[in-house]
Amino acid sequence: MALQLPPLPGCVGVGRFSLSVCSLPARKVSTVATLSQLRSDAPNWVEATSSFFEQDKRPIMLFDGVCNLCNGGVKFVRDNDRNKTIRYEPLQSEAGKMLLRRSGRAPDDISSVVLVEKNRSYIKSEAVLKIMEYIDLPFPQLAFLLQFVPLFIRDFVYDNVANNRYLIFGRSESCEI
Repeated sequence: MALQLPPLPGCVGVGRFSLSVCSLPARKVSTVATLSQLRSDAPNWVEATSSFFEQDKRPIMLFDGVCNLCNGGVKFVRDNDRNKTIRYEPLQSEAGKMLLRRSGRAPDDISSVVLVEKNRSYIKSEAVLKIMEYIDLPFPQLAFLLQFVPLFIRDFVYDNVANNRYLIFGRSESCEI
């Protein structure tokens, strides 16, 4: 038994399942978009932070300085980075805020670890995988395997841990690093 519905105005029933074919009046749609000009007084954050990479080419890991999980992560990376290939900077520091802006993030955004290289920045799970590539064995191999997990799944897990990090791991009054 098929459900029979009356056709809508301007529509014609088609076939035995009463599919409707409608001819709706065409509407004129005009889209207007304007690009705002870059303000001449707006700082170029790549240029403003280029001095961070003039003398020392190592990437900089930005982390939440009052988060116990983040501080533990920095200690773990430091302990497993025998060649000292990564530098560290709290997100709350002035340099951290400048590097956040360089990475296209708000200066008060402490929601993600960020790895800043001279020509590129990584956030969330991509930052974690990139950091793993820099430290000692077996972490580069583990990072290689984890890259096959789709980004939306990796970032979903990352966001759930990051959103609950203070609740689960607590926070300190100041940066311990």
